[in-house]
Amino acid sequence: MRETITLNTQEQKRMMVLNRLLVGQLTAVEAAVLLDLSERQVRRLLAAYQKEGAAALVHGNRGRKPVQAISEEMRRQVIELASMTYVGCNYQHLRDLLAEREGIELSRASVRRIRLPAGMSTPRTQRRRQHRRRRVRYAQEGMLVQIDGSRHAWLGDRGPWLCLIAAIDDATGKLAATVFREQEDASLLLSVGAAAALAARAASGSLS
Repeated sequence: MRETITLNTQEQKRMMVLNRLLVGQLTAVEAAVLLDLSERQVRRLLAAYQKEGAAALVHGNRGRKPVQAISEEMRRQVIELASMTYVGCNYQHLRDLLAEREGIELSRASVRRIRLPAGMSTPRTQRRRQHRRRRVRYAQEGMLVQIDGSRHAWLGDRGPWLCLIAAIDDATGKLAATVFREQEDASLLLSVGAAAALAARAASGSLS
């Protein structure tokens, strides 16, 4: 009775490349690049393939349990500790605690592979939202005047674009001054701000 050999995707790719190498469609260098192997490894693999056929392409460890496989007993122990004693720990912290307190040496990746199938993903820490405190307004009118410019087609089709410069008193929110100009510049802002501040202080009675 002939043995049936099943090849995975990687092994099938190797067989196709080796077949092309055998019929001269590829060189050993090209085959090495396609298989991500050295030329020596390709020639060794080709010799084994010619001798044993597809069986030479099947990895010797297929179906075997890894030597370093984690036992079911240890898996249950880790899950129990993670869900009770060390509940709330992330993968790295749990890994450290298992090594320090329980004598269980596992990698962070192994801890993750044990926890995920058990529905125990790492907890996400929620950052506290930082509430921005609004700046307290000045107590008296005229102490601070804020100036801003807005360029827009204020006249529509009847004229050019203009910049509306407005001065607003910080304490009261009143519109202290406005002016239209073609361009916004520093000297204009300073003059508008000064005039608005004087007007606001006069309105508040702080000028004698």
